Amino acid sequence: MKATQKDFASVAPRAVRDARIFYFCGQDESGIHDAAARIVALLPDPGERIEMSGADLRKDPVRLGDEARSNSLFGDSRHIWVRAQGDDAHDAVANLIDGEGEPCPVLILASSATDKSRIAKLLEKRSDSLVTMFWPPDLRSVAVTVRAQADALGLQLASDLAERIARGAGLDTRLARSELEKLALYLDVAPERPRRVAVTDLNAISAQTEDDGFQALVDAILGGTAPVVGTELKRLRELGLNPVGLLLALERRCAQLAALAARMSGQRDVGSFVEAEAKARRIFWKDKGAIAVQLRAWQGQRLQWLQHALMTMHQNLLANSADADLLLSQGLTIIARRRLALTHRK
Repeated sequence: MKATQKDFASVAPRAVRDARIFYFCGQDESGIHDAAARIVALLPDPGERIEMSGADLRKDPVRLGDEARSNSLFGDSRHIWVRAQGDDAHDAVANLIDGEGEPCPVLILASSATDKSRIAKLLEKRSDSLVTMFWPPDLRSVAVTVRAQADALGLQLASDLAERIARGAGLDTRLARSELEKLALYLDVAPERPRRVAVTDLNAISAQTEDDGFQALVDAILGGTAPVVGTELKRLRELGLNPVGLLLALERRCAQLAALAARMSGQRDVGSFVEAEAKARRIFWKDKGAIAVQLRAWQGQRLQWLQHALMTMHQNLLANSADADLLLSQGLTIIARRRLALTHRK
């Protein structure tokens, strides 16, 4: 089966009944994550989550099939969550579909791939699989999602406040949901006792987490202004900003750069290209200068290195939450040094 970003919500319930393999691809990291979470929520008995990376499966392509079918041996429910890069899990998926016996649900999140990838081609015509492509969102569509999330929590949100939350979350619906949950807790609301949100309410819980919170550090790291990185990391700790939130902001920008690099199609004039993207409202006008600088530096193999570095950092943070601040600082320092080396190489 194959779904589009627009019809995924209507297709998901049927897909959960019929499919065992779910492949989510595209540059919208948060959209992919939300879709995978939606599938898990619809599973009658999701059980334990087993997490794998595409890099690990490339080294051991038999492991995915073995893990997916081991639940039938021990009777424990489980689902498998694979974070892939490109087609690094292709052989593992091929082994999975060639195996005997019904596997547990397998969700593959491949934000650096498209529906033209080898894995997508392997799955799209199978009745036991679902392939969905997610394009980078725009402010308006994310604001609509934010309002829907707010309604479910009992928050009555005006359009301008929904756009403010969407922009502050870097168009990442995971961060937006986190902000809404804090807001619901602050206002003591629930679906059965809703309340209209005022500007002062939002100011009270988000003064330290607006877009300025993460973006200065994201731009410093990816843009090559190394002296700023130390100052911004200190500010991150002083304000108590969430390390995972910063990492998601970096992943969002990295996915945006990957999408832009793909659309450039060999164009050499980055400035003119970025200007055209801004006029088409695919880039926020305030970000034009920073994105142009970053796009000149992070393309091809350099961008692939950055994507892998962020994925590794994400896995390390999830596995060692107690040391999140230290692991984040170390990982960001490595990226900043790599970016600085690119500047000196020119």
